[in-house]
Amino acid sequence: MQIYLPIAEMTVPVESIFLLGTFVGFLSGVFGIGGGFLATPFLIFMGIPPAVAVGTQANQLVAASFSGMMAHWRKGNVDVQMGSVMMAGGLVGSLIGIFVFKMLQVLGQIDFIISILYVLFLGTVGLLMLYESFFSFFKKKTVRSEFNSQKLSPFFMALPYKMRFPRSKLYISALVPAGIGFLGGLMVSIMGIGGGFLLVPAMIYVLGMPTLLVAGTSLFQIIFTSAFAAVMHAVANHTLDMVLAILLISGGVIGARAGASVSRTITGAHARIILAILVLTVCTQLGAQLFIRPAELYSTVVRK
Repeated sequence: MQIYLPIAEMTVPVESIFLLGTFVGFLSGVFGIGGGFLATPFLIFMGIPPAVAVGTQANQLVAASFSGMMAHWRKGNVDVQMGSVMMAGGLVGSLIGIFVFKMLQVLGQIDFIISILYVLFLGTVGLLMLYESFFSFFKKKTVRSEFNSQKLSPFFMALPYKMRFPRSKLYISALVPAGIGFLGGLMVSIMGIGGGFLLVPAMIYVLGMPTLLVAGTSLFQIIFTSAFAAVMHAVANHTLDMVLAILLISGGVIGARAGASVSRTITGAHARIILAILVLTVCTQLGAQLFIRPAELYSTVVRK
């Protein structure tokens, strides 16, 4: 059955979009990831304009992050104070990201820039994951990091505006978590991803937060930055397609539940190797499209 997407200005098979949402949700359940970094490229492969794919994915992140955050909230694994400081930086980052997005859209380069950013991002993440997975797979003993997560570098320790975060047992400059949130806001606005691959390690190794609190706190701030980015995309850039978002979210809920049950049968090292290969495959396909001659060299479509 075909359905018309009013913002993307095209018709798509309902089954295809729903299955894509289910597939991404399944990956989220199996590998414990947000899935946004894969959903956007897959939407582009299906012919959805990259700008619409990013704007819509920001909306889907709100639902996915809220669901995950509530699970952590019930266990008491959310540092609200830390998350609020990160959220403040994230809102600023989202606002700047929306402005950059709008400028690129006016210049007619937004689709190209999004594709380039995803190729660089997916390529880097995929290679790092593949290296780490093979290293862990062939190592008989567990490799423990000698990094002391509770001790910041002298540079971060010298920053002003220090705050106490009793839940995380930290006394650090508020500029550090705000800066991490700022980076997450940029990624949500420009690429439509929560940025967990970068934010979570930064919260552990830069902030020195207890690992138990990291995931819930990260999701807490992503809810608000993603919601703000989604609203701004809808108002300023007109790239949020609610029909597309509803189909993706519906499939994602079903897929996530199925993936969670399958995740118990897959070991960590094997799962990361499979995910790394998938990420690199998507990266290669997306990169190849940048060099393939398009069917139409010019377009007369004007997106307001």
